[in-house]
This record gives sequence, structure tokens and C-alpha cells, in this order.
Amino acid sequence: MTTQLLDGCGRKIDYLRISVTDRCDFRCIYCMAEAMQFLPRQQVLTLEEIERSARLFVSQGVRKVRLTGGEPLVRPGIVGLCERIAAMPGLRELVMTTNGSQLLKLARPLADAGVKRLNISLDTLDPKRFRSITRTGELGRVLRGIDAARKAGFAAIKLNTVALHGRNADEVPALVDFAIAHGLDISFIEEMPLGDVGRARDQTYCSSAWVRERIAERYSLIDSAEQSGGPARYVRISGHPDTRIGFISPISQHFCDTCNRVRMTAEGRLLLCLGHEHALDMRGLLRRYPGQDGPVLDAIRQALLRKPERHGFDRDDVQVLRFMNATGG
Repeated sequence: MTTQLLDGCGRKIDYLRISVTDRCDFRCIYCMAEAMQFLPRQQVLTLEEIERSARLFVSQGVRKVRLTGGEPLVRPGIVGLCERIAAMPGLRELVMTTNGSQLLKLARPLADAGVKRLNISLDTLDPKRFRSITRTGELGRVLRGIDAARKAGFAAIKLNTVALHGRNADEVPALVDFAIAHGLDISFIEEMPLGDVGRARDQTYCSSAWVRERIAERYSLIDSAEQSGGPARYVRISGHPDTRIGFISPISQHFCDTCNRVRMTAEGRLLLCLGHEHALDMRGLLRRYPGQDGPVLDAIRQALLRKPERHGFDRDDVQVLRFMNATGG
């Protein structure tokens, strides 16, 4: 009989997102402040603690694990960690979200280690805009990384775009064209009000409905019931079978009723909901019970009973003070 995690609303939890670091080589304007203070290294989970956490959740019916950051590929030892998690009995797939900056050298090792799918952030195709949005990034390096990932043999690659009025919203059609030309999926994400990034988010808020309207001006879209195990709602493009377009709409069309996931931050806080501070101190539990899984699993089950029914995001206010890089992208 397979063990299964349930929350207090009866939702099945089979998806765990783990941030392996809060550090990143970019400083994206929607993710963090320009001058960030990162966690002291002793507060960050060790690779062994991350692996143990993944193993505990997989033993309880979690079938999908996503590694995130910060930027996960700046964490030393990440490829070996991927190999060990991917080999866990019962895990359906190990996936990763990355900014693409390290893929030129790491795409093939990641694929060989067992990472099935990649999500790669790409918010613009204009080098100057890319530098403005990321503050430090180089577009050419990311594009070369995307090309390396396409050649590495992943089961699927998806681009992630945070659409922002006044920043990149006018590039929505061009980004779809790019995805089609390279046989990639693409998801457009509404910006989430996490952390004070130094500007009013309602000035740049771009709804999924607006994005879809712009795409529909160029392409014939077909609604799809496909699921990737996460929050995206997909459409297909008539005449282009190799590309799906996803919409992730935490503000305009929340997906809380079907939420199947929890997130663990780099410091070991198990976040029960992206939009709340309810959390379980996994780091404390792992270090208090180094050789006993029972007490840790009991604490996880009890914590899930407190998972909120839904988040309370709106586009105007910062409801959660932690930044996205601290949450896990």
C-alpha cells in the first residue's frame, strides 16, 4: 500500500520544490532587491540534508521533485545531488528551474544525472533589456545555454517569462515566435507580490488574459486539458504541435483548489503555501533527529494539516516579506 500525504483540505501532496541555495548570479528585478544579503552558509541545508528531505517525501508518495534557487546551478555539488535524487525508487521525475547562465557547461551532465525536464527563465530577447531586468545577466550566454540544453537530451524544455508592462510585455509575440522556432514550450507568469523590490507592482502588473489576447492576435489557440504536475494552464497553437503555451496566474486566476505542492527553502523552512508564512522548521528536525525518520515524518504530516486553503495575493500590495530567491523559484 502506497503512503500518501494529504493536507487539511484533502488535497494530495505529490510535488516538492526544493531551493538548494538562495544565491544567484543574477539580480532580477521581480525576484530580489539590488543589494541582497544572502544567508550565512551555516544556515543553508547541506547537500546531505537536502537529499534526506527528498527521500523522506518520496517515501510518502511525492512523485515529482523540482530543484530551484536562487540559481541552483551555482551550488557546488549540484550534479551529484541530482543523480542521487533521480535514482530514488518511486520518484517519477526530477526537474529543475534555472536562469540558464550555467547550462553551456552543465546541461549534458544534468541530463546524464537524470534531470528529466528544465524550466529556463527568459524574459526578453533584447540584450539591453535583459541586462536591465537581470541587473547582471548576459543574454547571449543564456541563449547559448538554451541551445546546449536542446542538444543534451532532456525530455522537455520550457521557457518561463514574467510578463511586465513597461519592461517586456510588448515582446510577448516575439517570445512565442522564439519558442516555436526552437521547438520549446513557454509559460507566461504573473508577477507575485513577494518582497519589497523597490517599486509598486501594480504599475507593471500584466494579466494572463492580456498576454493571451496578444498571442491570439497572431496565432490560433486551442485550449488544452494537459497538466505538467504544476500550476500552469496550457493552450496549443494550431499548426505548431511542438510548442505549448502555459499561463500561471496567481493573481487573476488562482489555482489553490488543485494545489499539490509544498516548497522547502534553502534554510530548511517547509513552506506550506507560497502566499503565507506558515512553515515547518525542517532544518531543526533533521538536525535534532539525524538517525530517526519517524519524528520528522510525523511533524510533516501534522504541518500539512495546517496548509492554508488559498493564498491572498493581489497585485497592489506586498503580502509576504520574503523575496522570491529566498522562497525558491
